[in-house]
Amino acid sequence: MATTRLMPLHIGKGRSVGTAIEAIIDYVANPEKTDSGRLITSWQCDSRVADREFLLSKQQYMKNTGRVRGEDNVIAYHLRQSFRPGEITPEEANRLGYELARRFTKGNHAYIVCTHIDKAHIHNHVIWNSTALDERSKFRNFWGSTKALRRLNDTICIENGYSIVENPKGKSKTYDKWLGDQKKPSHRERICYAIDEALAQQPQSFEKLLELLQRSGYQVKGGKIPALLGEGQKRFIRMDTLGAGYTPDDLRAIIAGTKEHTPKKKPIMDAPAKPSGSLLIDIQAKLQEGKGAGYARWAKNFNLKQLSQTLIYLEEHNLLDRSVLEERTASVTVQYHSLSAKMKSAEQRMAEIKVLQQHIINYAKTRDTYVAYRKAGYSKKFLSEHESEIILHKAAKQFFDEQGLKKLPTVKSLQAEYAQLLSEKKYMYADYRKARDEMRALQTAKANVQKILILCNEEEDKGEQEQRR
Repeated sequence: MATTRLMPLHIGKGRSVGTAIEAIIDYVANPEKTDSGRLITSWQCDSRVADREFLLSKQQYMKNTGRVRGEDNVIAYHLRQSFRPGEITPEEANRLGYELARRFTKGNHAYIVCTHIDKAHIHNHVIWNSTALDERSKFRNFWGSTKALRRLNDTICIENGYSIVENPKGKSKTYDKWLGDQKKPSHRERICYAIDEALAQQPQSFEKLLELLQRSGYQVKGGKIPALLGEGQKRFIRMDTLGAGYTPDDLRAIIAGTKEHTPKKKPIMDAPAKPSGSLLIDIQAKLQEGKGAGYARWAKNFNLKQLSQTLIYLEEHNLLDRSVLEERTASVTVQYHSLSAKMKSAEQRMAEIKVLQQHIINYAKTRDTYVAYRKAGYSKKFLSEHESEIILHKAAKQFFDEQGLKKLPTVKSLQAEYAQLLSEKKYMYADYRKARDEMRALQTAKANVQKILILCNEEEDKGEQEQRR
């Protein structure tokens, strides 16, 4: 579950544009909060000198447009994105923050994404330059931008399998409208889908239809008007409230052949993989920690349900042989780590390309200024007047030297390489998610099987001791 907040940043009293930008970037890029800077990524800028690059773009904007604003001018935008504790890794959170900023700004503004891990909840701070990359336009904080940002954030979370706030407060659009075709079916719709599946088996009577519904997991409360209770429901739902085509009279007519049935159209959604159950609870360890008899009873029921899910999962995937289970788990784990390494390698190279590309652009923009600075005999006065340009030029030159670049690649060639890597990464991501989910399910099933064997061995040992006594 990720929440967002968008905050415009102003110069403020007693500060210059440069000091205002520097202050906010220094805060969000704090190495103590970003794992020594490892959890910082950027777009069209170098996070180490992003404040200077933002300032230079604003100076170019004023030269290109002749527009000058006062203290109320928005110099940058600060986006805060927070995740539910324990739901996401820092690396994945940084990736989602990067994706959210890219899609919300449409790639037209430079930004940095800093993932903070100093709190119980992982959260991102995204700072993007209000001045566009073309240095002729600015980001417009349009009416309803906060809602648009929240909707986009929900979409990205759903695409990547993370939870969202299902009942947001306020007068914004409802959750169902946000999700559109991806909305969750209601309990009544689920019952209608179950009835459609039961009718497909051609029951001979209405009572046989109710039996099929019971087999599919529904509790049936008899009476003149039957009522159904399924998983997740808090109360029974009467069948005469399901709508046309699903009332008891309609269903009896459909079974008798005097009326045609039109199945309810299901929304097109990716079918979630059946879980292999959760890890079993070590009841004895919990009792030693101070849990009571009530917790023990609940834990026993919980473990029975998880064992049932694990057994069903193993049967459906032909993994009842322990050696086959271990072999499949090892194979999928290797596949997952291989895909993960390839994706990380592609992401690292893409980040390097963006930094190199921005340094090349900065070097070209500031070359004339640095040449004039050198001709002026490295004048302190000239330096104070063109400090940002000179710092960026030196930073670019230092970066080229550190990378051992004698001949600079063209920006066009870097863009082509970046596009190729992005295409490969998108192609791999579907396989990566599939392998990740399967690996988690297999590892859970394997751990539960091992736990069962340990418990069985303990019971056998106890039995032998009793026999010896």
